[in-house]
Parts: sequence; structure tokens; C-alpha cells
Amino acid sequence: MKTPIYLDNHATTQLDPRVLEAMLPYFTEHFGNSASRNHEFGWAAEQGVEKARKQVADLIGATPKEIIFTSGATESNNLAIKGVAEMYAEKGNHIITAATEHKAVLDTCKKLEKSGYRVTYLPVKGDGLIDLDMLREAITDKTILVTVMYANNEIGVIQPVAEIGAICRERGVLFHTDGVQAVGKVPVDVNKDKIDIMSITAHKLYGPKGVGALYVRRKNPRVQLTAQMDGGGHERGMRSGTMNVPGIVGLGEACAICQREMAEESKKLQGMRDRLRTRLEAGLDELYLNGSWEHRLPHSLNISFAYVEGESLLMGINDVAVSSGSACTSATLEPSYVLKALGLGDDIAHSSIRFGIGRFNTNEEIDYVADKLINVVTKLRELSPLYEMAKEGIDLSKVSWVNH
Repeated sequence: MKTPIYLDNHATTQLDPRVLEAMLPYFTEHFGNSASRNHEFGWAAEQGVEKARKQVADLIGATPKEIIFTSGATESNNLAIKGVAEMYAEKGNHIITAATEHKAVLDTCKKLEKSGYRVTYLPVKGDGLIDLDMLREAITDKTILVTVMYANNEIGVIQPVAEIGAICRERGVLFHTDGVQAVGKVPVDVNKDKIDIMSITAHKLYGPKGVGALYVRRKNPRVQLTAQMDGGGHERGMRSGTMNVPGIVGLGEACAICQREMAEESKKLQGMRDRLRTRLEAGLDELYLNGSWEHRLPHSLNISFAYVEGESLLMGINDVAVSSGSACTSATLEPSYVLKALGLGDDIAHSSIRFGIGRFNTNEEIDYVADKLINVVTKLRELSPLYEMAKEGIDLSKVSWVNH
């Protein structure tokens, strides 16, 4: 076993060697521009792109014509949300989203608010799921889009997407989902789930960075988007720009591998995730699982280690790549807005660690990480007067602290 150990697969994944192998010819011999329709170099590139389009579509139950290639999920989210907002502006100006969305969705919605759109940010329950009745009540005759992510990037919670899709379809409202963390990890079917638009990125499913896709439904209903990038009319006018052919081929191959191996891989990842949780709970008290256990990605675990600072914990396990529930923004350590939305206090939010287990992890690595965490948390708690007081049965919420 080699260190450092990588358990941050929500942030990005390692490129699968099989994906790299599929991409390499498109950097060298098949280097043509896929928009060059009058010679063999262009045809070979175009063939690679169209094969990938089918591979992406097959993974999510779509047709190849419904797949638009982009530079990644952030662009896909922007194109989806702004594209709908502009195209359907005459129908209404109201968008519904959730408080725990990725910043690529939240910041896009905030930008639209400045242009006069109204956005409803649905709260989530303590388990991270939205309340479907609240969603129903939020929809008005001016609502044009509901955008709720399939699975959360911090806590791994899977939203009731099929139910959300059914509510939107019933009310004649388009449904967009940021499917980045879910596609390739759990079965996603755009027709069964009644998804109209979905964002995908390659680097979360063992593909290259800088390439993604947007699924756009072509019938029942036919979705139209206003392009956010003009020039050349590529991708049926929805996304101009020379295609990143090697990247697109890589995304396609990554999707094909997921389609073949997902069922088996998910089982293996779930086994490792459960093993990590069981070992940690056997060795430590005062652990809190963040987000629903039942509705969750198979590779995802977010745990708060009470009475321990997340940042100190990360320093103590510096040969393990994970992320903490604090985001270092502008020199102030803010607790994660996702964890705060679950109703967690700052102290618990600050002590959380996100584990993202991946295709290339082993049980040996999981055991090493569990042992190391138990050791470091135990040591840090020995230094914590709060932990000592709590163990003595003192109710810390009733203690009044005096500033000197």
C-alpha cells in the first residue's frame, strides 16, 4: 500500500487508464477538427465525437441527438438555467432550486435574480432531502424551471428525483438536475425520472477534466435553450466552439465503462464505505453521520467528529486526501453552507470530514485510514477541555462562558 491515500473522489477522480488509451489517438493521428466535413481528418474526429455522444446517451437512457458537449458541469448548469430563463421569459420569470445546490447552480440563480428573475430556494430537512409538498406549493403559473441536484456533492444524499420530475411534468414546468455526482454511480434514466435537462461532467466518473455534457430533451416536452455562446453554430446552435475531441472521446469511454461495471462497482464501493463507518464507530464515540443513510450514493460518507476541529484533523491525517466541512474563503473559515442547511451548529459543521471512496481504493487503504483517524481523533480529544466536560456529564449548552 502506498501513501498518500486518495479519498476525495467527489472533488475529482483519477483518469481510468482505459479512458486514456481511448483518447490518445485523437491527440495524434486523428487530430482533425470534427467540424471539417470535407476530408478524412475531420471525418475521423467527427466519428469519435458521435460514438461518444451515443455512449453518453446510452448510460442515461437518452438518444444521441439529446446530448450537447460542453466544457464541464459549470458550463452545463449555466447553459441549462440561463438558457431556459431566456428562452421562456415570456412564459414566466420564476425558478425553484434547493438551498444545498452546488455553487454553479446557486451563483447562476443569483445572477438571474439581478436581471429581475424570482428564485425560490427550498430548504432541506435534517436528512438533506427537500420536502415535496413544499415544492408543490412553491410552483406558480410563472414558474418556468425547477433545478434540483440528483445527488449532493458534500453529503452524498440522493434527492427523490423521479417524484420531483413527476410533479414538474404534471404542472408543465421544466426540470433540470445537476447529475454530476450521480451519473455513473447509480442508475439514472432520464425518461423514468422525467428529467428534461441534466448536467454531466467527465472528471467525476474517471474521465478527463474540462469536458462535460448537457442532456436536453427533444420530445414530450421538446426543450429549447437560448445559446450562451455564439459563433459557428456547433452542437445544433446550442454551444458554439471547436470541439474538444480527445476529451469528448474520453467522456464517452468513461460512460461506457460505467455502464458495464456500475452495478458491481457500486456494491464494492458500498462495502468499503460501510467498512469505514463500522470501524470508526467501533473506535470512537460522538460521531455524527450527516445526511440520509438510506438515500445516499454508495461511495459517499460525511461524518462529524464532535469536539475536534476539522482543520486540525486534516493536518493530523495529512497522508490522506479528504475534505473538511469548512471552506477557506477570504481568510475566514466558514462552515459549509450545505451542513448549515441541515441544521447543524457551527461546531459540528466545522468538525466534519467528507470521504469519497473510488474505483481504485482498496480495503487495506480503508483500514489504514480508519486506524489513523481513530488515533488522531483520540489524541485531539485528549487536548479538548470541552470533550472532557461532556464526558463528565456537563451540559455544555448551559455553560456560560466569560470573556477576559
